[in-house]
Amino acid sequence: MSHRLLSTALICGVLAIPTVASAQGVIDGTERGAREGGHAAGPVGAVVGGVVGGVAGGVAGVLGVDERPRFREYVVRRHVPSYRYREAVRVGTVLPADGVTYYEVPEEYGVTEYRYTVVNDHPVLVEPRTRRVVEVID
Repeated sequence: MSHRLLSTALICGVLAIPTVASAQGVIDGTERGAREGGHAAGPVGAVVGGVVGGVAGGVAGVLGVDERPRFREYVVRRHVPSYRYREAVRVGTVLPADGVTYYEVPEEYGVTEYRYTVVNDHPVLVEPRTRRVVEVID
């Protein structure tokens, strides 16, 4: 019985991938996947849906797949000066405390906990307290 329930939950989770793929980031994807999986297959569906949603949200990034090009265009139009960093900038890079200017992300993008800046001509989202890059917008 539990094998059958797990199989059903896994199938529901896989079917939920397109739905949760538009989720913004891992946390939102996990929450949405768990909620939808729970509705489809109960507690086991919630667990599977949460995992699948987190993966899909991580692929989409903080902004989400649909918002990235629009946000990049927004930053380019603002003509924000680019900070020169010696190394390649990637998720996890901690930017220096001095010399980098951080800007508020407009509310329409739904990203209130991060700031943005431009590093090596790439817009990036940064966790303001740690200055850690959480997303590079290509």
